[in-house]
Amino acid sequence: MKYIPHFEPEFLPMELFLRGYEEEVAACKDKTKVILVAVRGKENHRYEFFAFPDGCGKDEENFRVAERMAKALLWVIGGAKILVSGSKEIAKRLKEAYAKDGIRAFDEDFMSTVYRAPFEVEYVEIDQLPPVKKASMKIGGNLKGCRIGFDAGGSDRKVSAVVDGEVVYEEEVVWSPKLHEDLEYHFDGILSAFKSAASHMERVDGIGVSTAGVVIEDRPMVSSLFLKVDKKKYGQAVFDIYLDAAKALGKDIPISVANDGDVTALAGAMSLKQNKVLGIAMGTSEAGGYINAEGGLNGWISELAFAPVDANPGAMEDEWSRDRGVGCKYFSQDAVIKLGNRAGIAFPEGSSPAEKLSFVQALMEKDDPIAAKIYSDIGIYLGYTIPFYSRFYEIDHLLLLGRVMSGKGGDIIMAKAKEVLEGEFPEFAHVHMFTPDEKLRRVGQAIAAASLPAER
Repeated sequence: MKYIPHFEPEFLPMELFLRGYEEEVAACKDKTKVILVAVRGKENHRYEFFAFPDGCGKDEENFRVAERMAKALLWVIGGAKILVSGSKEIAKRLKEAYAKDGIRAFDEDFMSTVYRAPFEVEYVEIDQLPPVKKASMKIGGNLKGCRIGFDAGGSDRKVSAVVDGEVVYEEEVVWSPKLHEDLEYHFDGILSAFKSAASHMERVDGIGVSTAGVVIEDRPMVSSLFLKVDKKKYGQAVFDIYLDAAKALGKDIPISVANDGDVTALAGAMSLKQNKVLGIAMGTSEAGGYINAEGGLNGWISELAFAPVDANPGAMEDEWSRDRGVGCKYFSQDAVIKLGNRAGIAFPEGSSPAEKLSFVQALMEKDDPIAAKIYSDIGIYLGYTIPFYSRFYEIDHLLLLGRVMSGKGGDIIMAKAKEVLEGEFPEFAHVHMFTPDEKLRRVGQAIAAASLPAER
């Protein structure tokens, strides 16, 4: 490993961890092919690797790799179940891990909620595995006609009226969806925004929504925006909230709802006029979105905050998922704070996480060398993580945004990540990293959302 983070020298990139294991297995005379399959609806996605045979004294090494890759599959792609073929020992241990009292109980509960069915891990013989079936939804880039673009944020909501690609009206309204238990508060706010935009056009040909959370078939199955809402009290109405608001505006108006990370990536793809765009937002947490080679969405959840990036067993624990080495501790304000604490920065007493980030950013604007090393370390994390993410996504362009990427610190992160790719992974040196410029800002989240519904 040529590049060592200044303040976290024990960082073990997932990509290097996997390559080391793969080399060790390749040198072994006996090996077995293991297939992990994430199943979601009618789709399934495979990850295949060679492992040591069961019972040869390497079961722990096999499980460590399988557990990390099953975790990555679930948080990149999503899944109602994981099928395991080729190793009954791996299947048994993964089943234990994803039990309600297992080490991955958080993941089990989350996926059960998203897909509204008990999460399962099942052993299947290779010849009984379902055929590979993937989906690509061509969505976005449609700006003909009169459209509404709605961006549902945690502290404000934005809406645009877009006619043939031109914004004729836009508004931004402060709201607090995370604090309200009454679903009517959310519904009234959404419908009010729709009506406001509609009043500035002669008709509405489609509505596109960008929303936080995991979206399945235009429904936010899990979303921080509805954190306080009693799902038992309101039932299906919680999941159908955007669809119901569209019906209330007018019968048969097409509506498309997408995760805000995917819409951000779409905005990047529209501004570049290119595909294979992965978007990563480094803010309060880490968010992701992706536009594939066909210019469509895979329908993956891309919740990269919970996907592993550091294989060090002693890595910092995420307080929510109770897992270690996951993305939210490496590509968010938490990463800046973690490294700041390790560097000995004296944060103002009682300051919030956002204020601590601002404190480091202020130091960076003064070219403080400690702050520069913090951002350099995040760049090292990123440079080693891009090849790992590339095991799932085809990446030609990487859109980086969020508060962590603002100012001089963001420039250091990109420069160091490029240096790592060129020095360690020349096969990925072609990846074009960029931050929002004026052209991308003109596209914007709400306008990209407006382009989601297909033309009539």
